[in-house]
Amino acid sequence: MRLNNRINNKIFTRKGMKIMLIILAIFAFCIFVFISLLLIYSPGKLETYLDKNGKPILGSISEKVFVNIGGVKQGMFIKGKNINNPVLLFVHGGPSFPEYFLFDKYPSGLEDYFTICYWEQRGGGLSYNSDIPIESMTFEKLTSDAIEVTNYLRKRFDKKKIYIMAHSGGTIFAIQAVQQSPELYEAYIGIAQITNQAESEKLAYKYMMDEYNNQGNKKAIEKLSKYPIIDSDTYILPFHKSLIRDKYMHELGIGTMRNMKNVFKDVFIQVWKCKAYTIKEKINIWESKFSFVKKTKLLDQLFKTDISKKILILNIPVYFFSGKYDLTVNHDLSKSYLEKLEAPVKGFYTFNESAHSPIFEEPQKVKEIMINDVLKKETTLADK
Repeated sequence: MRLNNRINNKIFTRKGMKIMLIILAIFAFCIFVFISLLLIYSPGKLETYLDKNGKPILGSISEKVFVNIGGVKQGMFIKGKNINNPVLLFVHGGPSFPEYFLFDKYPSGLEDYFTICYWEQRGGGLSYNSDIPIESMTFEKLTSDAIEVTNYLRKRFDKKKIYIMAHSGGTIFAIQAVQQSPELYEAYIGIAQITNQAESEKLAYKYMMDEYNNQGNKKAIEKLSKYPIIDSDTYILPFHKSLIRDKYMHELGIGTMRNMKNVFKDVFIQVWKCKAYTIKEKINIWESKFSFVKKTKLLDQLFKTDISKKILILNIPVYFFSGKYDLTVNHDLSKSYLEKLEAPVKGFYTFNESAHSPIFEEPQKVKEIMINDVLKKETTLADK
């Protein structure tokens, strides 16, 4: 009997060892595949524009550049099919969370008409460096950086003026750069233009609570109730920082994009798939977002700033693009602000299929407006 038990134990041990070795082999293979895919998707280079014969298009540009801006090494992608085209500086949102990976997934077609600089702000993406002083991360400094980047582009491409387009968190200081130095710009395009973000968050919170009450979704109401927004602004910041906010905004189609329901798949994974970044640069994007930027005062500044009271006149053409379903930056607040803003030319454009990011959700319409209105300093396509 004991002999049989010993034999059975040996057999069981051998089988266990085999199973363990198979599991380890599968695990090692998965790691190998994962690392291989990371390397394949992370060359850190941009593709050259090619003609129908497969040769580089003469006069085109497609490069990653690092420039000393405000005493900090800052990165940018510069792309366009003809360097003689007008220059467009794109100021991403966040704050300090780059969006080039989304342009990579949702091409705008604007590079046929503009030389576009996708600048990555200090503290984020290509411009992340843990040695950047936290105290330098202010909207005043970002405004100064934007003007410095503008002058770099003007000099490099021999332009008297350039166009500037900003999205979401980038609008709060890009519009201040325009106010301070209007002589540098042809026109300002604000996508999801921030006005009074504290008020916008309150409106978004009320909308979500009303929607989930109507649906009878007790679970969502219970979770949102943990981050109450009342008149005191001190309750807004924890709500804005919470993952609960983003989860339910996307679930209701009022977040980054109307049809974006899974931020992990459509944002996190997409960063790792973008070939313009090296592995280290991709790590820096997330290191910045989840660690560095959270240590700054940028969100505090955001909620204490009311652009609609701070900037009442701009001396260049102004265009606001806003998604009909945008409650991340409230559509109605942006529209009301433009109605009050004095400018030589101004137009408001509602995107009926979009939430927070019309440039990625309805890129064809954006292109049409840029070609037919912005370049001509007209408003023929604007809301009536």
